[in-house]
Amino acid sequence: MPEMTKELLNKKDIERITSRIAHEIIEKNRGTENLCLVGIQRGGVHLAKRLSEKIRAVEHFDIPVGSLDIALYRDDLGIRKEHPAVRKTDIPWDITDKKIILVDDVLFTGRSIRAAMDALMDFGRPAQIQLAVLIDRGHRELPIRADYVGKNIPTSRLESIEVQLEEDGLEDKVLLQTKQ
Repeated sequence: MPEMTKELLNKKDIERITSRIAHEIIEKNRGTENLCLVGIQRGGVHLAKRLSEKIRAVEHFDIPVGSLDIALYRDDLGIRKEHPAVRKTDIPWDITDKKIILVDDVLFTGRSIRAAMDALMDFGRPAQIQLAVLIDRGHRELPIRADYVGKNIPTSRLESIEVQLEEDGLEDKVLLQTKQ
């Protein structure tokens, strides 16, 4: 079955979206006090670093940025055919009583975010967890909602969203892939 691919966002679109989300984070939290960004491996880590740079440009303050691997916290470990690729988790500060902003590239069923929250709790008890995503494509299976959404892109189950970022050696873009 061939796939059809359509570009939904380009580099400039992603740049504008991350700028807007950075400003929304500052506004909602009334500044940067006790804020930390934690990106979910892989795309969320790159986006968290970009958000941190944008917040630094506005607030002149460096927000800590960590990375979180959720591979071993997923609820489909027993039913997957292949073993998950385990990536680096790096949260070199105490998250207790901090406002953690989880960052991911695509929000779909909500299961990855649930796994990320479980993983975070192994590092301490944050005061609050907020969620920032580049794309919300719908189809939630769990009661999870993003606090900051770059773009809502309703999809069918036959479609998928691919986020490509420069940090992975690709051109910044978001693609919608449809199975025909």
